[in-house]
Amino acid sequence: MTQRHPPLADVHAAAGASTTTFGGWEMPVEFDSIRTEHTAVRESVGIFDVSHMSEIEVTGPDSTELTNRLTTNNVAALAVGEAHYACITREDGVILDDTVIYRLTDHQDHPAYLVIPNAGHDTQFTEWCQTHRDEWGLEAHVANTTAQWAMFAVQGPDSPQALTAVADESVTELAGFEHTTADIAGVECIVARTGYTGEDGFEILCPTKAAESVWASFECPACGLGARDTLRIEMGYLLSGQDFDPETQSRTPYEAGVGFTVDLETEFVGRDALADQYETGINQQFVGITMLERGVPREGYAVVDSDGHQLGELTSGTMSPTLNEGIGLGYLETEHTTPGEHLEVVVRGNHKQAAVTDLPFVSK
Repeated sequence: MTQRHPPLADVHAAAGASTTTFGGWEMPVEFDSIRTEHTAVRESVGIFDVSHMSEIEVTGPDSTELTNRLTTNNVAALAVGEAHYACITREDGVILDDTVIYRLTDHQDHPAYLVIPNAGHDTQFTEWCQTHRDEWGLEAHVANTTAQWAMFAVQGPDSPQALTAVADESVTELAGFEHTTADIAGVECIVARTGYTGEDGFEILCPTKAAESVWASFECPACGLGARDTLRIEMGYLLSGQDFDPETQSRTPYEAGVGFTVDLETEFVGRDALADQYETGINQQFVGITMLERGVPREGYAVVDSDGHQLGELTSGTMSPTLNEGIGLGYLETEHTTPGEHLEVVVRGNHKQAAVTDLPFVSK
């Protein structure tokens, strides 16, 4: 896979950021330290470069039907200026990716949508949309516009003030999952009240060529993907390719704790399989786990009972900067998912006491 770089790669290098490869992109993992950046977002505000996210535009007479039949939530219910969270599933109901979908201003008198899958999935899901469009005989234009956009996330309790300082004040009136256009640094941007940290915040899409001007207009700490990961784990948010993956961690929305994204009244790929699972129930469930002994839970660690019988495994884990204790996410047999239930996490061969914990670990 060819290594991809965000529009601000040189800017981040000049700022001394360390980088990591994620979804085929070389992205900043930290600028100062993960703990410092994490705390800035929890207590004040920070800005993330998330230009590795994918963007796919769907327009045309059948744009609503196509997008509705390929995602689990009800796209037809979105008004212009609204967005929602959804999953993309295959026929057996397994999640291929999760995504946010924006209803844009109509294009040539037809609804228009911006679908935002995860990093490195733009080509895959552009082709997925085009293949199904052609199979179903629908009239819609599907375009991979990832290269045209830079994307930044301004997150934290002080994010409204940060936006007010650089954009039209009206953006702070947006409700959650609403979006609008606004001028930032003389550039027309899409601004949405969305995020991946559990704090109040905004995500900004701007043309790639204007990325440096928009980024530089914000006077708040730059944050990397390391802090983004610890923040989302504290909230119990899924990470594509880790907490679910169609090949290595095949899970449905119900198993992954995002059944609220599934509208069984719509006809989408995987709908019948999910309707059956809704009726029969699930065998494993996505949960939070808190360490009761010193130890940092990590992806792949087994979760067992006192007799050593495996109950499940962790898919994510960290030392929580907010709580100063080890926390993890993963899947357990449903009969062992009651909050407070004691179990053990096998950390480097050692059995460590832990407990099932309600999500999120940290209150919004």
